[in-house]
Amino acid sequence: MSIQAINVRNQFKGKVREILRGDVVSEVDVETPWGIVTSVITTRSVDDLQLKVGSEVVALVKSTEVSIARL
Repeated sequence: MSIQAINVRNQFKGKVREILRGDVVSEVDVETPWGIVTSVITTRSVDDLQLKVGSEVVALVKSTEVSIARL
């Protein structure tokens, strides 16, 4: 899967620095050239995206929400 287009303007490419797993939600820290962006997403999404430390991702920031897309 690749992202062809998306309407979110604030996108930060980076690598997963740390994942703090919880039973339901997990905290994902993404290291970008502009600093660390943190996203709280479901643990199921972490597993579905097969996120690991070092995974290349794009943090998509809209208002107060930060989503993660695996590259």
